[in-house]
Amino acid sequence: MSLAYGLRQPCDGEPAGGSCEPCAESSRRWVLAVSVLGSSLAFIEGSIVNLALPALQADLKLDSVGLQWVVNAYLLALSSLVLVGGAAGDRFGIRQIFVLGLVLFGLSSCACGLVSDARWLIAWRAAQGAGSALLVPTSLALLNVHFEPQDRPRAIGIWAGASALTTALGPLLGGTLVDHFGWRSIFLLMLPLTAIACALALAKVPSRSGDSRRRLDFVGAALLVAALAPLTLVLASFGSDANPIPALVIGLAALLGFFFFESRVADPMLPLGLFRRRQFSGANAMTFLLYFALGGALFFVPFNLIQVQGYSALQAGLAFLPLTLLLGFGSVLAGEQLKRRSPRRLLAAGAALTGVGFALLVIPATTSSYAIHWLPGITTIGVGMTLCVAPLTTVIMTSVDESQSGVASGINNLAARMAGLLAIAALTSLAVYWFRSELGEALLSMPLSENVRVHLLARAHELAGIDLTSAEGTAGLAEAVHDSYVTVFRRLMLTCAGLALAAAAIAWSTIQDGDSSRV
Repeated sequence: MSLAYGLRQPCDGEPAGGSCEPCAESSRRWVLAVSVLGSSLAFIEGSIVNLALPALQADLKLDSVGLQWVVNAYLLALSSLVLVGGAAGDRFGIRQIFVLGLVLFGLSSCACGLVSDARWLIAWRAAQGAGSALLVPTSLALLNVHFEPQDRPRAIGIWAGASALTTALGPLLGGTLVDHFGWRSIFLLMLPLTAIACALALAKVPSRSGDSRRRLDFVGAALLVAALAPLTLVLASFGSDANPIPALVIGLAALLGFFFFESRVADPMLPLGLFRRRQFSGANAMTFLLYFALGGALFFVPFNLIQVQGYSALQAGLAFLPLTLLLGFGSVLAGEQLKRRSPRRLLAAGAALTGVGFALLVIPATTSSYAIHWLPGITTIGVGMTLCVAPLTTVIMTSVDESQSGVASGINNLAARMAGLLAIAALTSLAVYWFRSELGEALLSMPLSENVRVHLLARAHELAGIDLTSAEGTAGLAEAVHDSYVTVFRRLMLTCAGLALAAAAIAWSTIQDGDSSRV
């Protein structure tokens, strides 16, 4: 059985309004393969870095704030520009912007692998995010314009499954590379892979012209950056001595300016009218909450496994294998289930199961059995996310007209990436605040000098990676640090569980059965 029977699209080089025979079915297979490969590179880079963070912390002497920005520089650029990326595909042609995103992503990845200074690493991570902002929405839009509506759920299910598989493989691949070749290898690997994707896209993917009447909303993009950057700083500085008021005022003012401008401009990057569709709004709200929880959890789990449980980077990557397999192979089946089952039931059940999985991660202590204490939670999260990924993507893409596929994909990716960006900033600040309080209480019961106690609390922002050399030889100090971190980790997982359950409630109340494009 063929993967899909595509739309009657213009052939390579034919104007969008021209007439020609449909492109060959083999081309549609290549479209799917190239779309999966391109998006997978962006997704895997978003997850592969997490396993390298402990090594980066040791090599570049980064604290929790620096580690946040290694991740958040990528997410900030991706979140701020993903709508421009989707609109650029609609304006200049989806394949053209897809290839441009590959080039920028590959070159900046190589630069990340060659730097020796944390500030340059953060800068090139932002460039990586800009490349992903062009790459991710156009990879999905390629499917939306090359497949008939009745075949899109399967195509999108394959795309979502393969993308989820590579995303979930990130920790395993990252652990292997970090253990054997160092953290630089996780960036350098991207260059040859993007070169292959570029060659295939140019050779195998049919080109179609964009809509020259569309204008790109660079002012909106600038206002969004001006809003997200200071608001992220505010969340990241929670619990510190920094004054958040100036950044908060700037961020909120820019955010209000962004919405005001988007409501007035002729071709907005964020068409607010789309949110009048209850299903579109509900699906994006669900995406934000679910990916806020997932992004926050996946940021902290590797630190627990490596710095508290004593896993190597590879072992920590292997711990995610059940999640990897479930997402990779189950998402295709979940996409198929949409033909027979209610999307509302699938999404509500998936989000609820994901919340249960996060709650199960409260069980592990400082010394835990993987099979008994970690496997149930990780597996349950995998089952829940498997039920969500492909149906959620399909609901979003079928809620809008084909001409708005790039923008719709961009909005949904904005919701997911912005969720991860804000989750890491907010939850890390909460973690530091809670960790400092827990560790402070533990240190009071230990025979430490006041100078040592003050020094350790001043380094609480390092969390479980705190430097203990100043108090070397003090019995039980490492245990106190680990116990404090585990307590904090449990609170974070319960927070993530609550957010996932809220996402389930939104899915049940907003997602409709039937033809989503009419809702």
